[in-house]
Amino acid sequence: MELKVPPYIRAFIIGLLIIMIVFFMIVAKSLLVPLLISGYMAMLLTSSCNWLERHKIPRSISAALCLLVFIAVLGGILVFIYIQVRQFTNDVGGDLGEKINGFVITGNKWAKENFGFDLGMPNGFEMKKAVEMVGPEDVTPTQMIFNTIDTISDIVLLPVFIFFLLIYRDHLAVFVTKVFSRQNNGFLLAKLTSIRKIVHAYIMGAGKVMCILAVVNTGVLLALGIKHAIFFGVLAGMLNIIPYLGPTLGAILPFFFALVTKDSLFYPFAVVVALAFIQILEGSFLTPKITGSNVNLNALVTFIGLLIGGAIWGIVGMILIIPTIAILKQLFELSPDTRPYAYLFGEEDSNWFKKRKRRSNRSIAEKERDEETDAEVKKVMEKEPKNT
Repeated sequence: MELKVPPYIRAFIIGLLIIMIVFFMIVAKSLLVPLLISGYMAMLLTSSCNWLERHKIPRSISAALCLLVFIAVLGGILVFIYIQVRQFTNDVGGDLGEKINGFVITGNKWAKENFGFDLGMPNGFEMKKAVEMVGPEDVTPTQMIFNTIDTISDIVLLPVFIFFLLIYRDHLAVFVTKVFSRQNNGFLLAKLTSIRKIVHAYIMGAGKVMCILAVVNTGVLLALGIKHAIFFGVLAGMLNIIPYLGPTLGAILPFFFALVTKDSLFYPFAVVVALAFIQILEGSFLTPKITGSNVNLNALVTFIGLLIGGAIWGIVGMILIIPTIAILKQLFELSPDTRPYAYLFGEEDSNWFKKRKRRSNRSIAEKERDEETDAEVKKVMEKEPKNT
């Protein structure tokens, strides 16, 4: 006999389960974040491993080769970013630092005179206060050593996780088919392949969009004569991976830099207008053309997901939350009971109400035809002579 659970108890159980999952994500952050990043990177490299294995290269060697190439490419990108950041920081420490201090002093005085609000920087920008804002001041050397070891261990874990996930990817797929033994194995494997392709397409599409935006932003900033245009353009392109919030953050820094370094207000506002126009083109044409409808998440769910990811895991959570929600959407489509949640995550179906209206109009028309037919039959029956 099947036990029926009341709806309010079911809702309470689901809410309790969500709380437990969020608590587990907070407690196990040090393990889940590198594992999740490694999983997405493994999905990205799986197609390359499959290509090497089709050419008779053993799985362990193909995984190692793909991982080494990936580390080399990523290392080159990090070196390029480091060079740009180093040039920018050296410039800030010179004459530009004095201009920034003068601008901060003027802004602090203006805010205090007009609004009675003290920014706390009457003598300019102080590095000590900036360090206090980033981290606590009373950190002991022992704590700094342990924090550095934790960071290095997280970095070392990434390639290890990626390597083992690439090697045991078929083993994990068979595990999923055994867990969902009531489903058809072919259907489950096809769904897993679909999820991997979605993540692969999202990461590759996001990477292409970031590269294009970095080049376009750099070109626009160079045309406006903004110093360190490569640094600001690449930074704005990289921040684009965070929907809605990233482009805004990417435009703030070059705006203030142009405000401090340029004598005219035309340049900072031109920077904002140009980057906003580029972002409109990216959202309207570039991203839909490159990434397509693979993720297909609506703006409300995306924005709420960004807030939740940022609250739980910080900036990394805001980056990881979008492909995670896309995977959950695909998993929810596996069962009829959870398909409404998949629809909730996806884009709005503007034709749904029209289809429902057409169905309603068709039902009304059919009902009217049936009533007319019944009336005609009744008239015919009344005209026919009654049998005696």
